[in-house]
This record gives sequence, structure tokens and C-alpha cells, in this order.
Amino acid sequence: MSFTEGMDDIAKAFEVVGAAVLVVGLLLALTVSGRVWRRTRHGRVAYQTLRETFGGVLLLGLEILVAADLVRTVAVEPSLESVAILGLIVLIRTFLSFSLEVEIEGVPPWRRALVSGGRYVSEAVSRAKNATESPLQK
Repeated sequence: MSFTEGMDDIAKAFEVVGAAVLVVGLLLALTVSGRVWRRTRHGRVAYQTLRETFGGVLLLGLEILVAADLVRTVAVEPSLESVAILGLIVLIRTFLSFSLEVEIEGVPPWRRALVSGGRYVSEAVSRAKNATESPLQK
């Protein structure tokens, strides 16, 4: 096995992990929001939990998929064309990540402390565990 083939396999592994994160994350998001809905019977709270949980998962999945593209471009196909394509992919995914963070947080990144996608997931899971009182009672 050559170096290029090995790096291609590593890039494929990153892609598989990224896809698995998205699938498992969707199932986790649905489960967590279902728990919130069962406990509170408030669709708005369950929907917000679903959005925040899956939004964090999407951010993580995008980061992993960008890593796969980086490995493939730098180690497997280091041509000017592949670097240009990588730049475009990273630009699109960066825009998507930015849009998701603004959608989840409700404010642009420069107006809040730096946070990662994992924080959104953990907050949503905490909300699911503590969702015994109505949000209108808070």
C-alpha cells in the first residue's frame, strides 16, 4: 500500500465517521426532543431542543467532513485544481456552519463567547433531563 492509498483510506474513514455522526446525531436529537415533549407536552420546547441538538450535530459533522476533504486534497491529490475545489468546499461549509450557529444561538458569533457544537448538544440534553416544569412557569 502506498502513502497516497493510505491517505485516501484515511479520508474515506473520516467521511464514514462524519456520516455516522450525522445519522446517530439525528437519532439522538429525535430521542432527546421526544423526551422533552413527553415530559412537558410543549411542542415549542421540544422543537427548540430538536433544533439545538441537531444543529450541534450538523456542526460537528461538517467539521469532520472538512477534515476528510483536507486530507484528500493535501495528501492524495495535491494539484492546483483540487486545492481550488477544496477552498470552495471549505468556504461553503464555513458559511453553513456560520449560518447554523447564528440560527441556533440567535446572535452572530462576535456578539457572544466562543462556543462549540458540543455545547448545544449538552445544553439540549440537560434541558431534556430537567424538563419537569413548564417553560411558562420559569
